[in-house]
Formats: sequence, structure tokens, C-alpha cells
Amino acid sequence: MAEGAAEAPAESGDGGDSGASAPERGVAPIKAQYRTTKEQFHEFLEAKGQEKPSQETKLDISGKLYLAPLTTCGNLPFRRICKRFGADVTCGEMAVCTSLLQGQTSEWALLKRHQCEDIFGVQLEGAFPDTMTKCAELLNRTIDVDFVDINVGCPIDLVYKKGGGCALMNRSAKFQQIVRGMNQVLDVPLTVKIRTGVQERVNLAHRLLPELRDWGAALVTLHGRSREQRYTKLADWQYIEQCVMAASPMPLFGNGDILSYEDANRAMQTGVAGIMIARGALLKPWLFTEIKEQRHWDISSSERLAVLQDFTRYGLEHWGSDTQGVEKTRRFLLEWLSFLCRYVPVGLLERLPQRINERPPYYLGRDYLETLMASQKADDWIRISEMLLGPVPPNFVFLPKHKANAYK
Repeated sequence: MAEGAAEAPAESGDGGDSGASAPERGVAPIKAQYRTTKEQFHEFLEAKGQEKPSQETKLDISGKLYLAPLTTCGNLPFRRICKRFGADVTCGEMAVCTSLLQGQTSEWALLKRHQCEDIFGVQLEGAFPDTMTKCAELLNRTIDVDFVDINVGCPIDLVYKKGGGCALMNRSAKFQQIVRGMNQVLDVPLTVKIRTGVQERVNLAHRLLPELRDWGAALVTLHGRSREQRYTKLADWQYIEQCVMAASPMPLFGNGDILSYEDANRAMQTGVAGIMIARGALLKPWLFTEIKEQRHWDISSSERLAVLQDFTRYGLEHWGSDTQGVEKTRRFLLEWLSFLCRYVPVGLLERLPQRINERPPYYLGRDYLETLMASQKADDWIRISEMLLGPVPPNFVFLPKHKANAYK
């Protein structure tokens, strides 16, 4: 062997000369507090491998514009429109957990995400901890979302009488089990949407918010009305402001009556982490642009028609371009038109901005299309749909599902 060449030590069983004396092996000098046995080492790794990874992923959406989950109207084509106008966060329509667990295709369709929805969540409604937790576990394995929201704001009798939606605000033991159970099985943040309370003069949110924070909610959105109020009174932003402190340090989003950038600015002055926009987006989805650019947009009737054309195109992509898909797109377009007709063009107003509780008077627009879009009659909404999707089938009738587009 050449002089100075190192001789490799023979390993036991590797064919080396067993007679040759191998250099003695030492152990790296680990500090005493870190030492363990081989058995303990493997037990530790196995136990940790079965643990749910810690939720380092907080939902950081402070200051962002959040499009509310809107039953019927908050469908995927509508969300695409809002994304284009500047919505930052979107959420699927309320999905009923028992229907999802039963595998109902129509319910699973509500959870579909479009690729433009970069911060997207889904909203679940249910009344019982076992089904809500089981459903959260299923969603965790099967869909790609950034957060899961619990609906504790739905006021409708069908949901309320079964103990879901708003009713959970009065069922705190069940509410706690639902939040803790879902939080335990989800790998994404859990959020909750609530109202001020159930009855008009009995506010509950300020008491629930610290509990929700302790139960593991990452963020809560507060709609500034009770179940009893529905839309009969303006949202109570003074109360939302009080609730910001009760929720702290958990972020609280506020929701209610935002229809202009001035409304949005006033809302942010209450100290909320951000704002959720619901009816305002249905009346004018370009509201997101107005807020970001701090201006009133006097959008023309032809520009508004182009928005409706995009919606129908997105609808046919989503629901199909066969007869069934066309009629489904038409139904959802008509539902949306029942809100859109309440928008009053900026150029026609004596005073800016339009307020969400102001009923539009009869007016003649600056052209035929602007006037047609102002009609409160379903026959005129149908006429607009025919401009985009062709004639309606024989004996076609349309009645809007929502009562939220009515004034009281």
C-alpha cells in the first residue's frame, strides 16, 4: 500500500479480515438532558407522528374585503364577478352538514372553489356536535380550503327550530362542543359567523366572543343585527365596536349595511379587523373597487350589462350549457336581478352615497337599459335574462326566494 494511504476500518460482516483489530468506536457526547434509550426514541417519534400538526397557519386576513357567504346568490359565478372587482376573501354558500354526510351532490357542489378564489372557505350549518365534527373531518380529508366557517347567523325558521344557525347562541354547551370538536379535527383555521343575539334587545355576542376565543375559533364575524330584527333596523355598529374589545386578541370582522366606501371607512374606525360585505355586493359588486379606490363609480348601463354577460358566461361554464344549465343560470341571474334593481346610478343622485335602507323611487334612467335595470317587476328581470340567454320556456314563472331584498 502506498505510504500515507489511510486504511478503511473493517465493518463486522462486510468481508473484512475479522482478525484485524478495528479502531474502537466512541459515542458523540450528547448533554445529559437530551439523552434517551432506543426504545424511548422510537416511542416518541411514533406518538408524535399520530398527533395532529399544530395549527401554525393562522388566518391572516386583517384589512381584507370579505364577501359574505350568501345563500342562493353567493354561487361560484357570482363570486368570480366579485373577485374581479376586488373581493379578497370568498366563502361558499351555507352547506348543511347532514346533507353533506348523506352525500347529496347538490350540497357538495356548494363547496366547489374556482381557481381565482385565492383565499377561500366553506360554511357549515348544523345543530349537533357529532355530525358537525364528523363533517369537518370529512371536509379536512376531501377538499382544499383555507378555513371552515360555522354558520351561527342564519335566522330562518327551518334552521332555527332544529337548533342550528342563530339558535346555537342560546345553546352554549352544544355550541362549545361543536367548536372544540371541529377545531380538533381540522388542519385549517375554524371561524364563526354570529349575530348580536336572538332577541332584539338581548345582546349575547359580547359574552360569547371571549368563550369562542377560548374554544379555539381563529376569527369571528359579527352581523350587527339580532335574529328578530332581520332587516327592519340598521346594523348596530356601536355594539360591534364594544365587541372588538371583548373578542381581543381574536380578530373580529364586522358586517352590516355597507354600500359605499364611506360606510366601509366608518366601519373600519370601530377597530374591527376587517369588513364582510353581503347585500352591498348583491346591489353593486363593483363596491369592492369603490372601497379600494375610495371613489364613487358612476358605472354605465352598458358596463352593467357586460357584468351580467360575464355572469351568464361563468354560469354556463359552471352549470353546463345544455337546456338544464341555461335554465339554472337564468334562475340564479333572476335571483341576483331582484337585488340589482335596487341600485341607483351615482349620476342620478342628488346626495351621495346611496344608503342601503333607502328605497329607490321610480325614475327614468339616462337610457332605456338603465331604466329597465331599475324595474322592480319580475317580468322586466325576465326580459333582461332573455337578452342574455334567449327566450324563457313556455309557462315560465319567477318568484325570488329571498325576502332580504324587501324593505320594511
